[in-house]
Amino acid sequence: MKVILLEDVKSLGKKGQIVEVNTGYARNFVLPKGLGVEATGKNLNDLKLKNANDKKVAAENLAAAQKLAESLKDKEVKTTMKVGEGGKVFGSVSSKEIAELCKSQLNLEIDKKKILIKDPIRSIGTTIVGIKLHPEVTAELRVHVTEA
Repeated sequence: MKVILLEDVKSLGKKGQIVEVNTGYARNFVLPKGLGVEATGKNLNDLKLKNANDKKVAAENLAAAQKLAESLKDKEVKTTMKVGEGGKVFGSVSSKEIAELCKSQLNLEIDKKKILIKDPIRSIGTTIVGIKLHPEVTAELRVHVTEA
């Protein structure tokens, strides 16, 4: 019996996959637990339409991320840090602070987890920080730190 999986099933397949299973297994386990539906003509057509819609939405998300990355290319956020004698900097600028600066200065909601920074910024000057907007799109943002 062919079954369209509605959820990931261990050792059987992933969500949206069409798999061949024994009739008893389908009737006694897969169908009653809501893990899948029988692969009828209507259900196969629904799956095809859902897959086409998912591809369209994924393409739109990719285009939006590329557009945002292009707009961020020439943007910059500014902040200040206290500096002591001999140019010693007190504190640092973390990804959380960069996310807050983007919200206040650029009106952009960026999740701090998407900001790619190895170590917090501990120096005066301009630093380029990566922002992962989409699995295929990474934007660059300049962070300018001045003396307070």
